[in-house]
Amino acid sequence: MKSSNTFSILFWINASRAISDEAEIYARVTVNQKRVNISLKRKVHINQWDVTKKRVKGHSAIAKQINQYLDQVYTQLFQIYQDLKFQEVLITAELIKANYNGDSEQSKSLLNLIEYHGKKISNTLAKGSIRNFGVTESYLIKFLKRTKKTTDIYLKELDYKFLCDFESYLSSYWPVGHPRAMSQNTIMKHIQRLRKMVTLAYHMEWIVKDPFVRWKPTFEKREREFLSDNELSNMENFEFDSERLDRVRDLFIFSCYTGISYVDIMNLTESHIIKGIDGSNWIMTKRQKTKTPVKVPILGKAEELISKYRNHPVTQVTGSLMPIITNEKLNQYLKEVAFYCGIRKNLTFHMARHTFATTITLSNGVPIETVSKLLGHTKIATTQIYARVIESKVSNDMNNLKAILSKKDNEPKKNCAS
Repeated sequence: MKSSNTFSILFWINASRAISDEAEIYARVTVNQKRVNISLKRKVHINQWDVTKKRVKGHSAIAKQINQYLDQVYTQLFQIYQDLKFQEVLITAELIKANYNGDSEQSKSLLNLIEYHGKKISNTLAKGSIRNFGVTESYLIKFLKRTKKTTDIYLKELDYKFLCDFESYLSSYWPVGHPRAMSQNTIMKHIQRLRKMVTLAYHMEWIVKDPFVRWKPTFEKREREFLSDNELSNMENFEFDSERLDRVRDLFIFSCYTGISYVDIMNLTESHIIKGIDGSNWIMTKRQKTKTPVKVPILGKAEELISKYRNHPVTQVTGSLMPIITNEKLNQYLKEVAFYCGIRKNLTFHMARHTFATTITLSNGVPIETVSKLLGHTKIATTQIYARVIESKVSNDMNNLKAILSKKDNEPKKNCAS
């Protein structure tokens, strides 16, 4: 059985707090004898207020304007009450006021969501991930200003068209200082971050429907570049005149033989080298990005580089296992390293992880499950993106298969029983 409510709206002025005989107008909402007052941000002269009619006296332009506004407020408050009745929620005067002032869950805006999400991830995600969300949020704000001609919108206004318009905006946007416009995959990454925020709002019931229900991301398939055996060997054996480039090369090679990412290498100290289950030295740490444990046996080349910098002045000052250098400078100097070593690929530090996954491990018969563990991935699918079996490995495997099939063909055939 539905409960009935007593509901009323009246307007009044706070004459006791009038300044220069001008008093503020309030709306009083009463539900089941419990009431709240809502400031309407309008003032009227005390002598112009009709206490009986609860309206401004006279027919002046100002009187008509205020009275029309009061009628609109009355209609809006009554509609809020009717909507709440339809939703079959427990109606209170405070709830009606919250809906009117835009403080209800259904009145949350996109900026409210951005602010809440920012606080939520501040202590849970890595700095790089937080920075990426910040970039996406800045594009959303620019999109609202330039395309929607506003600074904010209600979450209930988010729909499939909004997503399409945002994608189109990103496709035509050319970031300042970038050599080209955003790639399709970069655009999808920004929309995926928006999706994570909107999904949070949906779970918290800030929105009643998910605008991403019919959304399908369209990523372009790209081959992840890595160094071949020959290219890696050329880099290892090249003698640089510059100590700066020598250190950059060493950091890259260290990652090629450990699979450890830039930020995690920068965090390594001597304390991360621990005797493993086999009695050999292992690097044991956690990925800053995912907090996943990483345990990597130290291969010979990596051991040589650790020894090289163990008592080096640059590591003695920082207390780090390897030389410290910013990611921006590191990737910038890698272009010089590639030039001197005759490598024509767009060399980036992250390519070292790809090289570890392919040239160092998979192509030498290490199972993908082991590679996934070494890289600190939580899913094999993630490793499959990074690691490809190179053509030489495919060729060797197929040659082995040919030999097996050929051996079977040359075996004497047994006669079938008649």
